[in-house]
Amino acid sequence: MSASTLVADSVWKDIESTLNDDQLSIFSIECFPVHRLLFLFGKNIERATKIVDQRGVKRIYGEPSGRSIFQVMGESRRKEEYFCFPENYCACYSFFYDIVNRGEQLFCKHQLAARLAASVGACVDVKVSDEQLALLLSKL
Repeated sequence: MSASTLVADSVWKDIESTLNDDQLSIFSIECFPVHRLLFLFGKNIERATKIVDQRGVKRIYGEPSGRSIFQVMGESRRKEEYFCFPENYCACYSFFYDIVNRGEQLFCKHQLAARLAASVGACVDVKVSDEQLALLLSKL
């Protein structure tokens, strides 16, 4: 794990421990380390906040296992949605091009949106059976 990833994890933990359940505004400077996120993630965090503001992050839970995956909307006119695991994978083009291939970013905007929404409690939760979740995952 890189030093940048460890710093990012620390920032996410700070966010989660600072925000109250009733605070869903991610732009509250008093309680949210926006400057650290901008430093770490640049333009991708700005794009991720737009996705979160539009309620574009779904957390799909399998029951009874509790396993989950995120479905995050894109910004394009086509409004595509991408499945992702915030710390490891996204099905978008940018993930493979900028992160896996070129190593220029830590995370794509969809991964950041998923992590951010989960941290501030802004996900739309969808519950499905474990069988439905397995079928969904088999299509990745």
